Amino acid sequence: MDLRRMSRSIIGVLDNIEGYLCKFLLSFFVVLLFIQVVMRTVFQNSLTWSEEASRFAFVWFAFLGASYAARLGAHNRVTFQFKFLPRIVGQVSQLVADGIWLLFNAVMTVKSIEVIQGMIEFPFHSPALDLPMHYIYMLFPVTFVLMSIRIIQVNILRYVYKQEILDVDDVSSEMDDIKRDMKIEPEGNGGTP
Repeated sequence: MDLRRMSRSIIGVLDNIEGYLCKFLLSFFVVLLFIQVVMRTVFQNSLTWSEEASRFAFVWFAFLGASYAARLGAHNRVTFQFKFLPRIVGQVSQLVADGIWLLFNAVMTVKSIEVIQGMIEFPFHSPALDLPMHYIYMLFPVTFVLMSIRIIQVNILRYVYKQEILDVDDVSSEMDDIKRDMKIEPEGNGGTP
């Protein structure tokens, strides 16, 4: 198996793991909050641990989602100004910005590991679930490393393999599909629907 095929299979597994974890965590905290609302309103009782568990699930979901968004190239960027400049200026600027982002991720990874080491040395537990908090805080180094991998991955795909990273917010092709399905002609064809 060559290196390129092996790297694609590893990235494919990573894509699926992040996606499944995000779906599971989103479902888990929504269902848990729904159960808590039903328990309070219908049964005049509550689960002591559900709000804390749903909060932890939401935070893990948000950070894993940020990593996945880095893979899609879907983080917010102001790139409008580069349309008026040569293409190379935009590419270099994005590479510099990604380099700064990678540096930030490295600092956050190191600092979060230091915090976790302190929590292991002087442990404290979550109030409702009685979980050691260093397990909860493992989120930070894991997701900042994943995000860094994703940033590097997107840049390799974009600049080495010359693949275009599709804009996840671009709905124009979806609108064309909807218009075609509804038998509406695209604007400018002069025809009537």
